[in-house]
Amino acid sequence: MVPSLKPVERPLALGEQVYHTLRSHLRNGQIVAGQPLQEVQLAEQLGVSRTPVREALRRLASEGLLVSDGRSFIVPALTLDDVNDIYEIRFLIEPAAIKSIAGLTHSRELRRSIEDALAAAARAHKAEDAVGFRDATIRFRDAWLALVPNPRLVRIVEQYADHMQRIRTLTLDDSETRTIVLRGLNRITTALAAGDGDTAAAAMLEHLGEAKRAFIAAVGLAEEDPLQQ
Repeated sequence: MVPSLKPVERPLALGEQVYHTLRSHLRNGQIVAGQPLQEVQLAEQLGVSRTPVREALRRLASEGLLVSDGRSFIVPALTLDDVNDIYEIRFLIEPAAIKSIAGLTHSRELRRSIEDALAAAARAHKAEDAVGFRDATIRFRDAWLALVPNPRLVRIVEQYADHMQRIRTLTLDDSETRTIVLRGLNRITTALAAGDGDTAAAAMLEHLGEAKRAFIAAVGLAEEDPLQQ
């Protein structure tokens, strides 16, 4: 054995790279509902063979972010039942996840990335930059999730948050909605700075409830839901 030898760093497998690329495009709305995604075309665009594309598409479909449509995959249009189901899960897991990091975030150093993302969101809102605001909210989520000690919980949060993230542009173009979102992020950050897990969880639950109401109204589903009247 040679003591000085260390494991070499290996690049992500092609399937993993394609998966993350497509997931990023789904996140930022560059792939829209109903747009067909075909193996051959994607492989040509990405400069890879069809196998890693097929792996990535099937993985995204298993997460509910895509559905099979014969010979291609598409982004599904969410129904009111879909929205209710997704938020039921988010209401259960995200408050618990944010509560789990409150014992760490009294440290200014550990919460710096959270506060930096919050500041970026505030600047984008002031500049009427909806895209910048959306990107800052993703950074905010990524920052606090990076402190969650349970990796399985992190993956579940990411999966179901991404179901909504890809269509957040429908709500974040609206200045009033951005104001509400920013207020929620501020409440969460204040609770985390105080190390108050219960208040952080309550703030997250309220924040998610407001996000759900804004989305339902933005896509015109409110008339289908008597609770939204």
